[in-house]
Amino acid sequence: MKREVLKFPDPRLRKKALSVSAVTPELQALADDMLETMYGENGIGLAAPQIGESVRLLVIDTRPTDEDGQPTDEGMTELERQVKQPIIIFNPEILVAQEKTKYDEGCLSVPGYYESVERSRYIEAKGLDREGRELLIRTDGLLAICLQHEMDHLEGKLFIDRLSFVKSERIKSKIKKSGYPTPQEVEEERAKVREARAQAKAKSTET
Repeated sequence: MKREVLKFPDPRLRKKALSVSAVTPELQALADDMLETMYGENGIGLAAPQIGESVRLLVIDTRPTDEDGQPTDEGMTELERQVKQPIIIFNPEILVAQEKTKYDEGCLSVPGYYESVERSRYIEAKGLDREGRELLIRTDGLLAICLQHEMDHLEGKLFIDRLSFVKSERIKSKIKKSGYPTPQEVEEERAKVREARAQAKAKSTET
């Protein structure tokens, strides 16, 4: 079932999520709802607090899609290709974080806004999968960035909190004054960002 995604400044986004002691059928159903919601919003990641559930649970699928909308591994790193997606992970915890990189991030809870955020380039994370089994992820690339972004949500933090004070306040003021862009405007901005990322990646490959 597709759920409503909470948007900043909803106070529920600021609550620290609770760990799960066991993966129950109810939590599995929640994970399934989150995947449906994420795909329905054209997102690549979603944390339970974003739909008002105070649970340490993330769903992620950063795989690109082809012209027919089918997942592909084109453009993914070797480490990313080794991780089975979509990912459902309860109680995620980062064990190793190495080097630094920057990426233009957006968020379903702050639709239409993108800013460069510094993250670790490589991470190792652990948690529980949909069946309650231990899950270990070693990755870099967009998947590593997405995992870190979604884990912030479990601590009540948004990507705009990682920006400079000036940039963060500018976005907050704009939202307070004008609200959020229309769904069509959000998709147009998302397309522009994707194109810019593709051009930047192509340029870095050429040099």
